Amino acid sequence: MKLISRIFQFARPFRASVPQYIVYTFFGIIFGVGSLALIIPFLEVIFDQLDAEKLAQYQHQPPFEWSVTYIKNLFYYYFLDFTKDKDKLTSLLFVCSVLITVNFLGNLFKYLSAVMSAVIRARLVRKLRDAIYEKINHLDMGFFTNERKGDTISRITNDVQEVERSAMYVIQVVFKEPVTIIVYFGILFIMQWELTLLSMLILPVAGGIISGIAKRLKKAAILNQESIGRILNVVEESLSGMRVIKAFTASNYMLKKFKEEDRIYAGINVSMAKRFELASPLSEFFGIITISGILLIGGNLIFGGSMDSAEFIGYLIIFSQVLTPAKEISKAISAIQKGNASAERIFSILDTEPVIKDVKDAIDVKEFNQNIAFKSVSFAYDQDKQVLADINFDIEKGKTVALVGPSGGGKSTIADLIPRFYDPDQGEILLDGKNIKDIKVESLRKMMGIVTQESILFNDTVLNNIAFGIENADEEAVIKAAKIANAHEFITKMEHGYQTMVGERGLKMSGGQRQRLSIARAVFKNPPILILDEATSALDSESEKLVQNALGNLMQNRTSVVIAHRLSTIQHADEILVVKEGKIVERGSHDELLAVSGLYSKLIEMQTV
Repeated sequence: MKLISRIFQFARPFRASVPQYIVYTFFGIIFGVGSLALIIPFLEVIFDQLDAEKLAQYQHQPPFEWSVTYIKNLFYYYFLDFTKDKDKLTSLLFVCSVLITVNFLGNLFKYLSAVMSAVIRARLVRKLRDAIYEKINHLDMGFFTNERKGDTISRITNDVQEVERSAMYVIQVVFKEPVTIIVYFGILFIMQWELTLLSMLILPVAGGIISGIAKRLKKAAILNQESIGRILNVVEESLSGMRVIKAFTASNYMLKKFKEEDRIYAGINVSMAKRFELASPLSEFFGIITISGILLIGGNLIFGGSMDSAEFIGYLIIFSQVLTPAKEISKAISAIQKGNASAERIFSILDTEPVIKDVKDAIDVKEFNQNIAFKSVSFAYDQDKQVLADINFDIEKGKTVALVGPSGGGKSTIADLIPRFYDPDQGEILLDGKNIKDIKVESLRKMMGIVTQESILFNDTVLNNIAFGIENADEEAVIKAAKIANAHEFITKMEHGYQTMVGERGLKMSGGQRQRLSIARAVFKNPPILILDEATSALDSESEKLVQNALGNLMQNRTSVVIAHRLSTIQHADEILVVKEGKIVERGSHDELLAVSGLYSKLIEMQTV
């Protein structure tokens, strides 16, 4: 319950709704009980059990007091006063009209209670889902390196839905069902304490057994949610990589992989169902045991004259209503265990502290004036596998530095350290002499434009993709950025121009078009520092030329870090750093590196053969 109570902290802004829910629930219970209690006078009229003794007992209006007996005596007083000169049919009509009215009010308040419960749950879940998404957006890149995408999606969808179901049951267990049971038992105790005491001894035993079974659900529920996360991961990979799956005729392989995960998920579900569904029949079975005991004792009381048949039938009808909330509580115990498992997974994200965050008294930077400097920088994704070792270099303002070398040498990692996607394990990176750890992350990243090998576009309009993150962007500025990126011409030929939807991941366009939109996005941002990571490597020659021209326009008067496998594209860089196995093994201009006949020369030779 500790995790669930944390979940309900998200309902704090909506606490005003809780008193309304309690009031509606209370009146729903009272009128519900009242409609059942009216069965007794109805039966007394039918069975002609209103003898002289009872008529004498209820001939005076009872003095006011807060008790069920007062309500009962008051009803009988008005009932007998109304029917004293009436026949039985008129008496029945009176009872039925009162019964319908009370039942209507009871159901009205139950409806209002249910609606208010839905409002509380919906608001709670909305805030919870918003909090998870906000947290995901603030976590550093290291988190996404270690987490499966499908599992993260599962937590924001399936786990939140499970928590919503659990929240519904918690509301019932805390407010509705206990109050219902207390009211019903209070009336039953007044009506016949011997019978009520018997049921009060048996039902807690049933609850204890059901609770013990439910506790075993939590572990299975965690496995269940992890399993659906793996399924979502396979689906996401399949949809993202459908072109590759079809090209390599790997449909059967992926289907087999999906079926295996689905088989595991189905097995866990069956195992959970065996425990979860046990709660209802068990509570029903114990209910039958209790009713059997009541019938046995109640029958003896009737035979002995201590209780009349109408009162006994009324007692049974009211007691039968106790079983419903008791059954709901048994279900709730199981559902709360499942909700606890999902809450645990949700809070594993919400409690994750981002590694990359602003230090106390972090500063804003508004402009870039001098240089970026790497000072003895070392880095490892895993402690036992170092990626960079003792990296030292400067990037002067307005200059272009290119990073080249064999794949896996650490070039992209160097580029990722500049905008603080990761922090170095040793050494420091300085921006105009200031450690970038002392600069606000958002302020630092606003200084930079990044164009990667994979053009990331969003299922939105061309305009909104170029002006990404800017609401009500100036269309003229967007068009100007597109022209610089050599994208304006193909955009105007599209069906709706700049208002054309690009489709998921921009798949409606060619690779060169997507890349030029990415460059236009960087141009629109107008940053002083550029990071270009293999921005042309995935393109054909014609597209590469267009993109290269766009990059040339973009890099004018900007400080640039360029990662390239096609070395012909970086020969005019001010300095070229050759990175191998996490170290800078050569540095200099294109001509200087050719002159030393080292690794750079070999790479050039390999690409010109």
